[in-house]
Amino acid sequence: MHELLHEIAVCIVAAWVCGVLANFLRQPVLLAYLVGGFVVGPQVLGWVHSEESIHTISELGLIFLLFMIGLEIDLKKIMRAGSAITVTGAVQILGGALLGVLVFRLLGYPMGGGKWDALYLAVAAALSSTVIIVKVLYDKRELDTFPGRVTLGVLVLQDLFAILFLAVQPSLDNLQASVIAMSFGRVIVLVAAAMAASRFILPWVFHHIARLPELVLVGSLAWCFLLGEFGDYLHLSREMGALIAGVSLSTFPYALDVTAKVTSLRDFFVTLFFVALGMSIPMPTWGMIAVALGYGAFVVGSRWITTFAPLHFLKQGLRASILPSINLSQISEFSLVVLQLGVSAGHIGRDTLGFASFAFVILATLSAMAMMKSDGIVRAAVPFLKRMGLKDLDHAHDHHGGEHGGGHGPGRRIVILGFFRTASSFLEELMRADEALVDQMAVVDFSPVVRKGLVEREIPITYGDISQRDTLVHAGVAHAEILICTVPDSLLKGTTTEKLVRQLRQLAPQAKIFATAEVLSMVPDLYAAGANYVTLGRLFEARDLVEAVQASDAGLLDDKRSQLDERLKNRHEVLA
Repeated sequence: MHELLHEIAVCIVAAWVCGVLANFLRQPVLLAYLVGGFVVGPQVLGWVHSEESIHTISELGLIFLLFMIGLEIDLKKIMRAGSAITVTGAVQILGGALLGVLVFRLLGYPMGGGKWDALYLAVAAALSSTVIIVKVLYDKRELDTFPGRVTLGVLVLQDLFAILFLAVQPSLDNLQASVIAMSFGRVIVLVAAAMAASRFILPWVFHHIARLPELVLVGSLAWCFLLGEFGDYLHLSREMGALIAGVSLSTFPYALDVTAKVTSLRDFFVTLFFVALGMSIPMPTWGMIAVALGYGAFVVGSRWITTFAPLHFLKQGLRASILPSINLSQISEFSLVVLQLGVSAGHIGRDTLGFASFAFVILATLSAMAMMKSDGIVRAAVPFLKRMGLKDLDHAHDHHGGEHGGGHGPGRRIVILGFFRTASSFLEELMRADEALVDQMAVVDFSPVVRKGLVEREIPITYGDISQRDTLVHAGVAHAEILICTVPDSLLKGTTTEKLVRQLRQLAPQAKIFATAEVLSMVPDLYAAGANYVTLGRLFEARDLVEAVQASDAGLLDDKRSQLDERLKNRHEVLA
């Protein structure tokens, strides 16, 4: 017991030291945990060498990791997923897994007879890293863009696929229809029991202990391990039970409070799992590194085949097809969970886990860099793909007979450059105030959602990148009288509002240019660049809040809200 406590202490200290170094090097912290485990494990320093200790630490961390993953699975988002997400997710997951089985089987990896390396490698390759993707997209402010939503939607469907695989995984050695049916039956019993409890029992319990944070925390852990033991009793696994425990808690009103309470423990147990996983990695050889690179190349290649292809087939445009392919091009931390379970069940060898872990490290580093540079990659890839004969959305024709990539000509007095939330609200207000002006309007944007919505409203749109001079020339901005740019710098790709205004002033010397500033210091710079008027949206929001507070003090808040409700009634905005 004292040895186990000592080795847990060694793991945590190693993880912290490597995590600090990773932070300075701007690398994902999960990589640091793997490296820390590898260094203190039996392959290098040997400070943790007990197989039993490593297994105990790993299982404890894995159970809690899956519980946390379950808490973050949003079943409502799965139900609301659009066709672009569901079709892409199905093709990416099932297509990637089937392609993986075929490739790895041809390479000689076993598929049956008690050894399932080809299947585990295929499933692991089909999953992408939620931790890395969300972190990078959040930093880039791209979570709420169309490619960002597609990426997140596919990730949610991947989690669902992983749950189904975990249901079948214990029965792989006896793959008969009756056995598989029995496995799914056990899963149904587990899920039904968990959902019934989360619907009728847990809300009442947590309501009465909500003011006692320590009981909320202990109750959440008790539920995690109770379902884990029930899963083990049903001959599934403790890990499967922990995952379902998290999913069931995610559906009831206290989910956010529970998540907030257990977050303090999450990092501790996640650290234990990945450090223990690092200790399981064998000493690398040149052969293992070569295999890891080959596996990583397959992951990246399969993403482009199974993600780019369905999005392009669904006519989402080259840009919106390329970005999710880049975002998803790595192996998931859940993949390492699946492989670890395969090792524990004797389905795969430690060498398989070893090179897959190296591939995880390599792809995590490279994919994070690629995601940060994704805009430049897209700019280079689009012309190349067009030369190969792939069509973009700019070849289509709108209802007016004009081309979606062609110039709108001098007939369009008003051109909106980039179409995001402010532009959407502006269009809706203009349609209510002066429909004649709407008939004189055109838009330049590269969102397939915006393009579809505007075409339905018979508003001409040039599909293109407003940071490119050729796009602006092709869209006919030189003939426009009013040019409007409402996209903030934080969302612009390849340019800034100031650079865009300068370029517009060169192309359209006589036009009135309206721009948006995020901070006060930008206003004089935009006027110096050639803008005729600069707006700051937060000033109008602040004014509205002042009026709301004053209305509240005067006892007129209900009237103020009624006015807003009336203004919002029957609005049908085009949102990307």
